[in-house]
Amino acid sequence: MTTLTDPPRESFRLSMLLYDTRYRSLTFQAIALLLLIVAIAFLANNLVSNLAAQDLNISFSFLSSPAGYDINQTLIDYNSQSSNLRAAWVGILNTLLVAVLACLTATVFGVLAGVLRLSKNWLVRKLMAFYVEIFRNIPVLIWIIIIFTIMTAVMPAPTAFRGDDPASSMVLDSIAFTNRGVYIPGPHFSRGFGADGNGALNWLIVIAVLVGSFFATRMVTARANAAQEATGVRPNTLWLNLAIWFVPIIGVLAIMGLYWDMPTLSGFNFSGGIKIGGPLIALWFALSIYTGAFIAENVRAGIQAVSRGQTEAASALGLRPKRVMSLVVLPQALRVIIPPLISQYLNITKNSSLAIAVGYADITATLGGITLNQTGRAIECVLLLMLFYLIISLLISAVMNVYNSSMKLKER
Repeated sequence: MTTLTDPPRESFRLSMLLYDTRYRSLTFQAIALLLLIVAIAFLANNLVSNLAAQDLNISFSFLSSPAGYDINQTLIDYNSQSSNLRAAWVGILNTLLVAVLACLTATVFGVLAGVLRLSKNWLVRKLMAFYVEIFRNIPVLIWIIIIFTIMTAVMPAPTAFRGDDPASSMVLDSIAFTNRGVYIPGPHFSRGFGADGNGALNWLIVIAVLVGSFFATRMVTARANAAQEATGVRPNTLWLNLAIWFVPIIGVLAIMGLYWDMPTLSGFNFSGGIKIGGPLIALWFALSIYTGAFIAENVRAGIQAVSRGQTEAASALGLRPKRVMSLVVLPQALRVIIPPLISQYLNITKNSSLAIAVGYADITATLGGITLNQTGRAIECVLLLMLFYLIISLLISAVMNVYNSSMKLKER
């Protein structure tokens, strides 16, 4: 009687690192990693040696020194005696502000233009093609300068609102479009949670209410989807969702004593309210229409990637064209749209560094511009800039990849 046994295992030999396919790829990766570490170490040692030869060193103590310059538009308290670190935070917040606004509006422009590029109306289709080809083939810096120049040349000066000229009157007696920017009413709280100047707590409460409303509407939509799958009839959730969004926030704002600070002409400029500076508007609008042209092509490609049979089947069921697009085509097209959309959001964030061309104080203008020139700490400022853009890019990629994973087709 014979018994079957496993063959004896071959003993490991160094030659297997090159000739055995099980280890070869790991060997090459280890060699590449070692070479990269050696190269980085050589460059770092070379940098330190050169700095030491010139009696210089790498130090970030300059961040605690007074900045010594003013910033025209800030989201937090700042003056010329604030530290360089405070100025850098102002630049970071300004960069994030324009990046978020441009991402939202570019998405709206891109989705609308992408869908309309496939319209059956010849005129609409050609107009959208004209928009895409014009805006994406001209550098965004030129568009920033053009829009900023138009604003400063066409819009009236604040002093023009002193007369009775209807062409220079405020919109709804509360909004003024000038060559310095747009002045709008500003919200303030007179009592309630965190009153007496503690506005940060107020805004945290408002944001918490909005987040709660968001998840509440998600729950209502999920229950409607479950009811539709079970019975074939979808409950009407429009009015309930609107009530969830507006009733709590209106109640909280009423308790806080919300009032609006209106902009008024004082001397040669407006005071009160909120000023949206011309540089911010020019940068925001230019990034939106420029990147929106690229997003439009991504949307068009995603829609065309959906089989025509899906549209025909939905139409055969009696769905109207708008419902076919929103319920059948776009959800499937997102699988193709989202990956290149991530790259467009990253491009918006990095292209915001062109803000220095129109005097908008983003992180590149503050930390990488004025602070660098005043302190002479070029290496430190550039390293901090690289770290900021790297972290922001990785966060955007991570969030969008999570969303992309949730939109993938899941087999049952």
